[in-house]
Amino acid sequence: MDIRPIGVFDSGVGGLTVVKQVMKVMPQENIVYFGDTARVPYGTKSKEAVTKYSLQNVRFLQTKDVKAIIVACNTASSNSLEAMRASTDIPIFGVVVPGVEAALRATKNGRVGVIGTAATVRSGAYERMICGANPQIQVFSKACPLFVPLAEEGWTDNEVSRLAAQNYLTELTQKGIDALVLGCTHYPLLKRCIGTAVGDAVKLVDPAKATAQQVMTFLAERGQRNETQGEGERRFYLSDTTDTFGFLCQKALKRRYEAQIIDIETY
Repeated sequence: MDIRPIGVFDSGVGGLTVVKQVMKVMPQENIVYFGDTARVPYGTKSKEAVTKYSLQNVRFLQTKDVKAIIVACNTASSNSLEAMRASTDIPIFGVVVPGVEAALRATKNGRVGVIGTAATVRSGAYERMICGANPQIQVFSKACPLFVPLAEEGWTDNEVSRLAAQNYLTELTQKGIDALVLGCTHYPLLKRCIGTAVGDAVKLVDPAKATAQQVMTFLAERGQRNETQGEGERRFYLSDTTDTFGFLCQKALKRRYEAQIIDIETY
């Protein structure tokens, strides 16, 4: 048994959707979450900047004696995972591979849509892995840069977010997709308006669920699950204050938490 916490980081508060899934499948586990709210979004940054930020985030989580790290940010997962893994012996899990595996299971007609930040789409990680696993599948990718600031603002299901979803996703539905990968952890916060825009015939794929399952299996195989009774401790850290943290905690985790502000530039 290992009672050390699981570390999770994201470019902002979108990673709370990953924390939600970890809490669902591993309620006893202690969790340390870091949201880089001072530098969100990562999706508009260069690969070099994303890697620099990601390595700082890993170094911060190391100070919390975590036993594993989940990179909840798709941009960091698709651009900087190898650099992070080379920097530490702590097991590090990205969200892209679990998302790819979930997409392969979800599609029936072999036409898969992927939405993400500009950096995630530019990396081609989802398309490369999906087509590598099954060359018969066609992948249609679309950057949706407004979704992250909308989620960070708490505008997850209003007229503005619905119009943005319609404008972004009409192009993909016209391609005949039957599965859509939510390739950014902020996007499940807008799941209702995204689902409305693509229709019931398109299955929404949330990589967070598959990622939480992957981490649970990994820890169980190594005897590192926290087997104490009761709900684990959850600690939250941000790099800058945000008025919407409490609201989004309530939306994603069904309760409010307090977050401590830290200076990530010192790591």
